[in-house]
Amino acid sequence: MTAYETKAGGHDHDHSSGRSSGHGSGHGHGHGHGDYDIDWAEMAPVLEQNAEVTAPLYRQVAAWLRGLRTVAAEPALIVDAGSGPGVVTSLLAQAFPEAEVVAADPERALLERAEARAARLGLADRVRAHRAELPDGLGELPPAGLIWAARSVHHVGDQVAALTALGERLAPGGALAVLEGGLPPRSLPRDIGVGRPGLQARLDAANEEWFARMRASLPGATGATEDWAALLTAAGLRHTATRTFLLDLPAPLDERARAHVIDTFERYRGLAAAEGPEALAADDVTVLNRLLDPEDELSLHRRRDVFLLVAHTVHVAVKEG
Repeated sequence: MTAYETKAGGHDHDHSSGRSSGHGSGHGHGHGHGDYDIDWAEMAPVLEQNAEVTAPLYRQVAAWLRGLRTVAAEPALIVDAGSGPGVVTSLLAQAFPEAEVVAADPERALLERAEARAARLGLADRVRAHRAELPDGLGELPPAGLIWAARSVHHVGDQVAALTALGERLAPGGALAVLEGGLPPRSLPRDIGVGRPGLQARLDAANEEWFARMRASLPGATGATEDWAALLTAAGLRHTATRTFLLDLPAPLDERARAHVIDTFERYRGLAAAEGPEALAADDVTVLNRLLDPEDELSLHRRRDVFLLVAHTVHVAVKEG
């Protein structure tokens, strides 16, 4: 997953797509791991739009968190650790109307978007921005009743250490909600009428290879079975719940969702270009170019069969005491 993915605001779905609502530690976003050199001020509007497309999924997550018996019904402080443009930050503020919610992120341009969104939604009195490297910068905040961390832990070489650091920022009885895992997104049928069938499966495989190399390159990289319940337990927390949430936007997509899919495939193409010919076969690159050509009748810009199906998994654990 690239730095770009971790910022999309919840909407980072696979290892190549844009940043999700949460991101990582160290710099928190995969910076320094061979990612794109991104101008976050320029990218912020696109990230916010992408986040809004998948916001229905995160509303489900926020409602579920509020209903869990192991999450305080009214936590005093919620931290969106790696908030990006703050779409999920505001959703959490709406789901927990008595809580103060902090959008924590290293990127000033994205925090400005988070604050502006909160103001538009009438949440400015309860939502504030905190510019900090993650997770260390969270130590400047009071202990939190709930920390939300979406697709950020895997950007730290030692994932148990990252979970432990987040757990240390919780108040006794506080909950850590980690979005990791799920399934790669789908936007096209298996046979799209051009090239070999199964293009998205091959894109998934290329993403997995890239992700493995990214993980191996992280400082202090430590292999770990991605059993998130076990990892949370190893971090000293008590795992209490896991659930997968679905975003199902059928074809034909509206223009905003279509733009989101096109943006995702642009990043697939960028990843293939950066990784070289071993990442993706030449015929698949040719098909990608056709899919992204607005003048091609089979492109994502014109096809009526483009959909968006996303599955994200959230794991919750509690700090005893």
